This record gives sequence, C-alpha cells and structure tokens, in this order.
Amino acid sequence: MPEPAPFHHAVAEGPEDARAVWVRAEDGVRLRLAVWPGGTRGTVLLFPGRTEYVEKYGRTAGEFRALGLSVIAIDWRGQGLAERHLDDRATGHVIEFPDYQLDVAEMLRLARAEGLAEPYFLIAHSMGGCIGLRSLMEDLPVRAAAFTAPMWGIPISGLLRPVAWSLSWASQRMGFGHRYVPGTAPETYVEGAPFEDNVLTTDREMFDYMLRQVSEHPDLALGGPSLHWLFEALMETRALARRPAPEVPCLTWLGGNERVVDTDPIHARMAGWPGGRLELVDRAEHEVLMERPEVRDRVMAETAGFFGLRDAA
Repeated sequence: MPEPAPFHHAVAEGPEDARAVWVRAEDGVRLRLAVWPGGTRGTVLLFPGRTEYVEKYGRTAGEFRALGLSVIAIDWRGQGLAERHLDDRATGHVIEFPDYQLDVAEMLRLARAEGLAEPYFLIAHSMGGCIGLRSLMEDLPVRAAAFTAPMWGIPISGLLRPVAWSLSWASQRMGFGHRYVPGTAPETYVEGAPFEDNVLTTDREMFDYMLRQVSEHPDLALGGPSLHWLFEALMETRALARRPAPEVPCLTWLGGNERVVDTDPIHARMAGWPGGRLELVDRAEHEVLMERPEVRDRVMAETAGFFGLRDAA
C-alpha cells in the first residue's frame, strides 16, 4: 500500500473523502497523488499546470464527482509537495520534459490499484496540457480528452525568441540553468499580483481561493521557472508540434483574454485535430475552470456532454 501523504482538506474545499499518497517514479523521484474516489461512470485523470498542486482542484473534483466521476490528480515532480530538484525550492525546474511521463505512469498505476472506475478521461491544464499531449501520443488509455489553455507554445515575441533559445541553451552548458528566467521571481504569482488585471481569472472569489491556499500552506507555492526549464519547454513544444494529432476525441477551452500560453499553436493544433473542437470563452483569462460561475458552468456542462455524460450535468 502507498504511504499516506498530507492533504489540506480545509483549503481544497472538495469532497471530504479525498486522500493523498506518496509514490516513487521509476527514477526514484517522490510524487504526491490525490484521489477523490466513488465515481461509478469513469475517472478523470487530472493533469495540473506549472506551479499547481492537488488541493487547487478540490472544488473542481467535487463538480466531476457530481457527474459520477472519480478524480485522480498529481503534484508533478518539482512542484507542490513532490520532490523538488533544486535547493531553492521556489524555482520551477525539471531535468528533461519527457520525465513527466514517468509521473503519468505512476498516476495510471495508482488509478488501477485503487480500482477507479473506467473509462478514463483526461483533463489537462496549461503545462499539464503539454504533458497530456505527449501522453496521448504515447497511447494514454483515455476515452476522450479536454484541455484548458494548453501550453503547446511559449509566449515569446518574435524579436526575443532567438534570445530565449540562445540564453536557455547556453545556461545548461555554462552552469547557470538553475537561475530564474529573466522577469520572473521566487514569489508565486497570486501572492505578488493584484486581483485587478491578473492573468488567471476574472472571478475575485476564485482568486482569493487560490491565494488562501498558498498563504496558509506556503510549501505548496512555486515561483518562476528556471532557464533550464524554459529550454526543455521550448524543445518539447517544438517536438510535439511536428507530430500529428492523436486519434482521441479532444475538446480544448481557451479564454478570450489568454495571456499565459501562446495561443497560435492551440489554434493550429485544433484546426488539424480529427474529432477535435476548440471552444473560445469571451472575456475569460487562463483558468477557465476557476473563472466566474457562468463560465465554470458552461465549461463543465459542455465537457460533460463531450465525454458522453450530458444526462448527469
């Protein structure tokens, strides 16, 4: 049996039967996984974004449970309570981007060991969307997938893109890949940004929900990415862009005011995805699952319908 791990129920605000466990990936990295069991119609494999942690999806897990789905979510290596790679734990860092697939393997292993109901469905946000796209290309066993603002490209202006490639590449070879990407800092975004004109949500209550989590449990927080992470992300998004879309039904959500990920690769990918559909959300920011209530209701209802669960929505 996996070893129990901490789970902060009070700030997750989701179903109280959630529990977290420690697991170790094939390469020895310790990860934290959370399970919201009890669904009989299938299971959501929830892939969080960069800087995120399982408690952030407590409310979302409750909404999926109302649809009859269990949920399993993960703290990726290098964030949340999972093992971090650098002495400065505020730095977002990974050795190689495909290492995240080792984390996915543990997630699947636990889902099966727990007897979570099939079929499986993928919900992947931001960086989790990049990880999830590779997982689908490598035959992740899901019936359908839904992405929210997937990180299929890094938003860098045309003039600065060669600089970003050169600097991040040189950082690995000259020993400063651990340093923060210029313009980022150790402070996690919601603690440093005012609600007004923030890039995550237009809903004040949801912004406060996210802020409360990292304020009460600062060990969950993560700051800016390292230069090495940037290089790995640029390499991974370029590699995935060269591959055809997987043969999995896919629904992608994108806020009309998206400012965190590059939107052009999302439009390009979905235009060429057989069985794929892109839905734009007017006046929404990056976190459509944590937007104002009418946005959340639309995203959940249409995703349920896409998954074949409309009668439960």
